[in-house]
Amino acid sequence: MITVHYEQKPIYDIYIENNYDKLQEAIMNLPDISAKKVCIVSETNVAPLYMDEVRRIAEKCFCKVTEFIFPAGEPNKNLDTVENLYEFLIRNQFERKDMLIALGGGVTGDLAGYAAATYLRGISFIQMPTTLLSQVDSSIGGKTGVDFRSYKNMIGAFHQPSLVYINLNTLTTLTDEQYCEGMGEIIKHGLIRDASYYRMLEEKMNLIMMRDPDVCREMIAVSCNIKRNVVENDPREKGERALLNFGHTLGHAVEKVCNFRLLHGECVALGCVAASWLSWQRGLISEADYRNIRSVIASAKLPVQIDQINVSEVMEAIRHDKKMEAGKIKFILLREIGDAFVDRSVSMGEMEQALLQILTV
Repeated sequence: MITVHYEQKPIYDIYIENNYDKLQEAIMNLPDISAKKVCIVSETNVAPLYMDEVRRIAEKCFCKVTEFIFPAGEPNKNLDTVENLYEFLIRNQFERKDMLIALGGGVTGDLAGYAAATYLRGISFIQMPTTLLSQVDSSIGGKTGVDFRSYKNMIGAFHQPSLVYINLNTLTTLTDEQYCEGMGEIIKHGLIRDASYYRMLEEKMNLIMMRDPDVCREMIAVSCNIKRNVVENDPREKGERALLNFGHTLGHAVEKVCNFRLLHGECVALGCVAASWLSWQRGLISEADYRNIRSVIASAKLPVQIDQINVSEVMEAIRHDKKMEAGKIKFILLREIGDAFVDRSVSMGEMEQALLQILTV
């Protein structure tokens, strides 16, 4: 298990490995495992790749292993799928002491985590993320949830996993688009919390794009460390955790209006460009910093502009943002690269101007 520094004693272990060879050891370190049933929750793209191996390992740990596989894709991250999972767990007599394993990307982790948070008022679960985005973002921090109609992650719960197990080899099965999506959140981590990490990403971007194993291991470890420290200082987003929403106010709105034709990480990247532009316009960062941020995001093969989007629809989506408090958006700006803060004074007009900067002329 790779060793990373945490600001406080972690509440669960994060394994970063090249395979599943240490999964049995990681699971058996949890209490009373042999008396528990487990349901491995996955989706139709991921299950054919990893389910057999994970199940064989799980059978050495738990008294009973079952599988729940749902259709892949964001449109299936909804209450209907959760209800089907509830019924499966009930029919298989899952009790409060039993567990789930979320084997897949962010959709699987969010959905299985929400089911674990709410089934019998809460059971334990393990995160086994298989995409770069989920490895550095959704698997860490205990935010779970599902989409409600056209509203992303509108229904959810805070529920920390018992364990996170990252198999770096899963990155080799991702398309370039799926891999690069994760870089939106990774670059964000450097921008909000660690300038030296951001510069490392800039310097090693060619190796990152080549999926160099050693560079990817270092990158994922640092990103997990940044997110985990922020989250564990503020587990329910009363203060510091809101910094993780840098780029998300506009990014989520674009994602919704595009009807998810763009990936989440791509929308976060667009949101980061817009928020960085607004930080520059407010005299917080320099124009050179803004241009650099835009360049680094583009070097990760992420979009910095978008066409064919309705500005008024995006602004309306922002008005329904779940981060709204007393009619004000908690907008995240940069004081400098590596230092973000929450600003409640950003007007809808300013956000619209920032949005216009990412539209193709």
